[in-house]
Amino acid sequence: MDSHRLNNNHSLKINQRFIGDGHPAYLIAEMSANHAQDKTRALEIIHAAKEAGADCIKIQTYTADTITLDCRNSYFTFEGDAWKGENLHDLYAKAYTPWEWQPELKEEADKIGIDFFSTPFDPTAVDFLEQMNVSFYKIASFEVVDIPLIKKTAATGKPIIMSVGMATIQEIEEAVAAVHSMGNDQLALLKCSSSYPAIPAHMNLKTIPDMKERFQVPIGLSDHSMGSVAAVTAVALGANIIEKHFCLGREIENPDSAFSMEPEEYRKMVEEIRQAERAMGTVSYELSAEEESSRNTRKSIFVSADIAKGEKITPENIRVVRPAYGMEPKYYEEVLGRRAKVELAFGTPLSWELLETADS
Repeated sequence: MDSHRLNNNHSLKINQRFIGDGHPAYLIAEMSANHAQDKTRALEIIHAAKEAGADCIKIQTYTADTITLDCRNSYFTFEGDAWKGENLHDLYAKAYTPWEWQPELKEEADKIGIDFFSTPFDPTAVDFLEQMNVSFYKIASFEVVDIPLIKKTAATGKPIIMSVGMATIQEIEEAVAAVHSMGNDQLALLKCSSSYPAIPAHMNLKTIPDMKERFQVPIGLSDHSMGSVAAVTAVALGANIIEKHFCLGREIENPDSAFSMEPEEYRKMVEEIRQAERAMGTVSYELSAEEESSRNTRKSIFVSADIAKGEKITPENIRVVRPAYGMEPKYYEEVLGRRAKVELAFGTPLSWELLETADS
């Protein structure tokens, strides 16, 4: 895997893309369960994500049996969010992406030129994805506390993008240390509100610059909120990565459809993010060409009533008005009381050459 860190920006290189400050935000489309157990639809999602402007398509690698137990007691029932009352094993059996599809999905992504990676949820998934030769990995928010899984993934030597929803500072530090303990410093972290859909008031996006300063790695947002406001705001705050669930249409029911973006919505988000990046630009006090041309419309000192030769300049015969062809307004007090060197007509831009010197 070709990876690189740039000076103090701690940038990653994934395939041909640098991820970090000074580079465009890396935009991930998360397929998750939106294939609704239809491989043809999964392939269509990859193409739609590419067409919508995503840099990457992400899937998840687990089965119901690798991620949980087929147990019916209350411990294995969701208590809140989008899947309240659902048995874990039943939910994951509906949501998982069949492993036999995954090499073909990667092949299709490679063919059309969109990055492809996956979230492994247990060691067997890491082994499987290594056989597929994936270029990098995702660690999901719920797995931040699975230190053995993190170490297993980090031991591949490949970059890791890790969501940290629900995690305390200590848990994030432990997860980061687990990656580093395997000699792997190719890491990015994603701020995440692990509710589905996420409530904007609970997202605390101001944490993004703090995370960047605290952990010294690229920081992004795994966004489960509706719309693109949070994603665009995150980029404005310095996010280097945006991940959004992606579907062909929310009417195709599956466990993730309710909080996923449709292609046109994703395309609009991409456009808004790229516009925000252009608008942020760099720190600069230099004038743009447009500003230079607008300077002529600023204010200056003009003759506001006919002035005879030798007549004094007073507030009654000059004014500070637009446009800017006369003297700068800062000289207004200085010219009052001076005398006109020549006759000055109404509407004449005032200049020093038209006035007697102060001691004449």
